[in-house]
Amino acid sequence: MDNGLDTSLGDFEEEEELESHKPTEGQYFYSNKMGRVILKAMEEVIGLEQMIDVLRAAGLPHLINNYPPNNLKLGFPFEAVSGLQAAMEKVFGIQEGRELNRKVGHACLNVGLREFNPILGIADLPVRLLPLAMKLHVGFDMFAMVFNRFSDQVVTLSEDDENYLWIIERCPVCWGRHTDEPCCHLAVGILEEGLTWATGGRQFRVEEISCVAKGDETCTIAIGKRPIE
Repeated sequence: MDNGLDTSLGDFEEEEELESHKPTEGQYFYSNKMGRVILKAMEEVIGLEQMIDVLRAAGLPHLINNYPPNNLKLGFPFEAVSGLQAAMEKVFGIQEGRELNRKVGHACLNVGLREFNPILGIADLPVRLLPLAMKLHVGFDMFAMVFNRFSDQVVTLSEDDENYLWIIERCPVCWGRHTDEPCCHLAVGILEEGLTWATGGRQFRVEEISCVAKGDETCTIAIGKRPIE
């Protein structure tokens, strides 16, 4: 989405760590900082005691009281991201687990703004002062750049007459999973909260319409162009 505005993220101290990373087929990572954001958001939503249960259910007991370092090195595996989503469903039940994953997505946006703003100045961008359509285009471009630059996730953007389309071509949220329906509730929650933040509290219809975990080519999330009244 070309909006005519400069939403580049500029230089940052740990650029070398990203430039030296070349993903190996089948071995993909979030930055440690992103993994840390997810874990801190989960702890906010479900509490420390149940967080320990989820980490054990995900096969990640080494992360108990030992979250990844707060840096941009790509060291948090996609398998860990998807494993945490599946573990939430295992510990809390499928329906409640999925709803909690969506709430964790909401919390991720707020934790992520705190963690990434000193590097990127996200909160200082004049996104919320723009007309709605341009505000959404700039916001999607900015979010896509964050994921594409600070992880091995691949996001592309498109749209049709009714929806903006957030297309995850390499998705960590459902990595290696097999489900009967779309399961990237974490990603849906992040987008829901991002839209609310960028538009000063307005809400939009956000729905995952295709998912690699259920055999689709991409994980595609449709965002209605008109706010919900």
